[in-house]
Amino acid sequence: MSDWILFEVFVRSKHGLNHKHVGSVHAADSTMAIENARELYTRRSEGVSLWVVPSSLIIASSPDEKDPLFDPSDDKIYRHASFYELPPEVGHM
Repeated sequence: MSDWILFEVFVRSKHGLNHKHVGSVHAADSTMAIENARELYTRRSEGVSLWVVPSSLIIASSPDEKDPLFDPSDDKIYRHASFYELPPEVGHM
């Protein structure tokens, strides 16, 4: 088991809802990770979809970077639809 990979598990409980992180599993590969996740996290038919992602591939922002990363973009007018001229065939948006 020392060569096994840690996978993060995300479950979508109903159609149309977002996947939510529910925990982690260790597995030798992604196929085993799905099987382990199904056994651990959807035993009572709680889910309709599973995602497993190797933990080493997840990149997250740091809480220390919160201010510059999530500053309001009011000064960036190119992010607003009003900055672009719409062609007549698009109609009203």
